[in-house]
Amino acid sequence: MAIMIRQYTEADLPNMITIWNDIVEEGMAFPQEEPLTLEEARSFFAEQAYTGVAEENGEILGLYIVHPNNVGRCGHIANASYGVKSGQRGQRIGEKLVVDSLEIAGSLGFRIMQFNAVVASNKGAIHLYKKLGFSSLGVIPGGFKQKDGRYVDIVPFYIEINTDGDKSPSGI
Repeated sequence: MAIMIRQYTEADLPNMITIWNDIVEEGMAFPQEEPLTLEEARSFFAEQAYTGVAEENGEILGLYIVHPNNVGRCGHIANASYGVKSGQRGQRIGEKLVVDSLEIAGSLGFRIMQFNAVVASNKGAIHLYKKLGFSSLGVIPGGFKQKDGRYVDIVPFYIEINTDGDKSPSGI
């Protein structure tokens, strides 16, 4: 059976929390410092403009969230976060999540996807974003504090979302 990307349901929350909290605990990618409880996760994922999951044979392998990056005159810019289950990375699940999130963001009226804080040592994510047509906006020295307290560089990325109705992001 192939990986299916779909909107999350309440039943997915325990698996989503595990994926999310594993990344938070690693302290190398997400800005959050504290893991989510079930109640916090229920609220957090419901508050997003969209939350999707990657599922295969009933197993949740990854997730993403999409939400506005800003408000008002900049409210057309989306932001997203992605998580792939430990042990499942390197199987193009992240790529499927990113592509789906761009399609969803476009359908929600967003015109740009911007990632504010891609950790510079996250070579897999950077390779993927460049492959999909994202542009980097430079480097912010020491923009991310890792779990061990060291500050490392971050690289913001963006891509224009194709809004002409063909459901594919610009550059893909």
